[in-house]
Amino acid sequence: MKVVADSSILISLSNINRLELLPRRFHQGIFVPEAVWREIVEAGHGRPGADAVHSASWITRQNVQNRALVIALETTLDGGEAEVIALAQEIQANLVLLDEKEARKVARRLGLPTLGTVGMLIWATKQKIIPSLRVELDRLREEGGFRLGEDVYQIALQQVGEA
Repeated sequence: MKVVADSSILISLSNINRLELLPRRFHQGIFVPEAVWREIVEAGHGRPGADAVHSASWITRQNVQNRALVIALETTLDGGEAEVIALAQEIQANLVLLDEKEARKVARRLGLPTLGTVGMLIWATKQKIIPSLRVELDRLREEGGFRLGEDVYQIALQQVGEA
């Protein structure tokens, strides 16, 4: 399975010490475009996720070739999100890891399935890797500063029987 990740999921999971969920779910690893690498590892030096992402052997950096698509996508998305979607199309990814609502809409319009941080935590709860989704979502909000609407919070809890 080919998976391309945006910075938000990597940073968010790092903020709550759950980055290891990604290689547990995606055994073949994930791809990140250069813009995401720069945002997390270079510009984010010293912040949550920077060291973990830099040293993760399961993350593969890859340049995006279709710069015209990146430029077109940047009219509505940030550079990292644009590169994630462009790279996903180039390598024919099976899944794109994105949190931002607009980026997810664009990816889906282009036929790319998406999954976000909350979806990863739901999966981990269902797999019994983490004992409580509520605890992790609260940590995500409080420790990670993750913006999560109450409606999404409640729907997520319902999916794992914690509502």
